[in-house]
Amino acid sequence: MPRQTVFEMSFDKVYEALVQKAERKGRTRAEVDEVTCWLTGYPDLDAPAGGTYGDFLAKAPSWNPRAEMITGKVCGVQVETIVDPMMKRVRQLDKLVDELAKGRPVEKVKR
Repeated sequence: MPRQTVFEMSFDKVYEALVQKAERKGRTRAEVDEVTCWLTGYPDLDAPAGGTYGDFLAKAPSWNPRAEMITGKVCGVQVETIVDPMMKRVRQLDKLVDELAKGRPVEKVKR
């Protein structure tokens, strides 16, 4: 069976994994929603539910221009050096959730 890429996975499945990562460290779904909406420009996360994660990222209403300030490593990969724009978006959101999980205040995560 061919391996499914993160872009082909359902938005709901990937997003639930991000929420669980934050909740394990005492953060809330509302905080994950807040930073996700800040980054993507979605007014809420009900609209994109049901599609693929790739569609969610590609159809983001307005990717936050401050996203370029997101730096650091996620899974050993330096976020700011990623060339592929879609993979960079995946890692940027993952990095924000990592920062939440590490206890960083939401306002600081949103830069």
